[in-house]
Amino acid sequence: MKRILVVDDELSMREFLKILLEEEGYAVSCADGGVAALERLTAEDYDLVISDIRMPPPDGLELLTRIKEIRPELPVVLVTAFASPDDAVSAMKNGAFDYITKPFKVGEIKDIVGTALHSQQPVPAVHGEGDLETVSEFEGIIGGSPEMRKIYDIITRVAPTRANILIQGESGTGKELVARAIHRLSPATNHEFVPIVCSAIPESLFESEVFGHTKGAFTGASSSRAGLFEQANHGTAFLDEIGELPPIIQTKLLRVLQEREIKRVGGTENVRIQIRVISATNKDLEQEVMAGRFREDLFYRLAVVPIRVPPLRERKGDVPLLVEHFLAKYARLFDKDIHRISSYAMQVLLDYDFPGNVRELENIIERGVAMENSQIILPESLTLAGHRRSQTTSPTTGTAVTATGDRQAITEEVFSRGLEPTLADLEREMIVSALEKAGNSKTRAAELLRTSFRSLRYKIKKYGIDADRP
Repeated sequence: MKRILVVDDELSMREFLKILLEEEGYAVSCADGGVAALERLTAEDYDLVISDIRMPPPDGLELLTRIKEIRPELPVVLVTAFASPDDAVSAMKNGAFDYITKPFKVGEIKDIVGTALHSQQPVPAVHGEGDLETVSEFEGIIGGSPEMRKIYDIITRVAPTRANILIQGESGTGKELVARAIHRLSPATNHEFVPIVCSAIPESLFESEVFGHTKGAFTGASSSRAGLFEQANHGTAFLDEIGELPPIIQTKLLRVLQEREIKRVGGTENVRIQIRVISATNKDLEQEVMAGRFREDLFYRLAVVPIRVPPLRERKGDVPLLVEHFLAKYARLFDKDIHRISSYAMQVLLDYDFPGNVRELENIIERGVAMENSQIILPESLTLAGHRRSQTTSPTTGTAVTATGDRQAITEEVFSRGLEPTLADLEREMIVSALEKAGNSKTRAAELLRTSFRSLRYKIKKYGIDADRP
């Protein structure tokens, strides 16, 4: 029998939860505050703690912290009559399983307790074993920059909970990858992940598509059909482009999130659902709220835990990792023996701002692999967006080589030298510069040039470079 500890300074609430949960078959103990709760947790084992937040010290948030120090695996559900977004964020960041406001429905607390008691499982190991400080791939997300490691940490913390999450970031940054990672690491991983692109569903069809409809509800409704929310029941509904919802749909969505039940179009019965909602938008929803275009109460329901995915220009250190990943992907897809990108081509990419973010980088590499006939991606195989100019100076000639539009704009002086001598001279100068910067350490120079040690050693010999000079 599962054991639950209820902590609340109000006798009536303790008695209510004790009666309710014992009727569900649980063994329930009560404590009238944080001190008594910690004493019980030290002396006895429990499977779940349900605690009020606003209590005499230690309050619910402090109790949560203390519990996680002594029993990090123990799920804690926090309850309060004073709904506060700050409290919700603090609770989730500190490891609470869920956060619920009074007055709550009996069915709601039953759902939360049931899910919490079935969630006591370790979070699956991330790709790239080791500390998050060194991981470069996490559940299909590529990146080892500090910005991305912070996101991995948030995902790891919130995935086991049922907290609603709002992912914000520019188009092409990988918001859906973050949502899918959260779902895979959650207790609902064996249930459906249902993506819903809000902007792609006409307002007149939104209720039918998302909430379902009954037979004869409207012209053409020849049979009853479950909506996308029912399809996601016990799993995750991913509401992409949530900022595009019209006001009337925002109101209906808010009701569903509050009541945790839906009514099919044309139907009379309410259908209870138990889903986690992850939303995503490329808009600043707080600004949309201030401008009156997005409901404030809906925003707080969606953004219990906010995650901002940075644009690629803010994490340039991830560009080489992403290039390597996409290069291997499209070389395999196009059956081409291309496994490297030239250092100069890489520099062109590092100097570019990627207005289309990771999606644009993938498109650039895909096109480069398709167009390249050699075994290495060269600068002329890269086609960058015409509205952004990226300039790099050749260390050989001091001549600016600029990536623009659909071609590489190169001066007549460079053309007069010919392609092969120019590339060879450039490569030699880059190797010499890298060796100087690395203090003649070939290993470090290879890292700077993003090439293998063996390849660097071959080229040093090829170009007759004295790599041992001081």
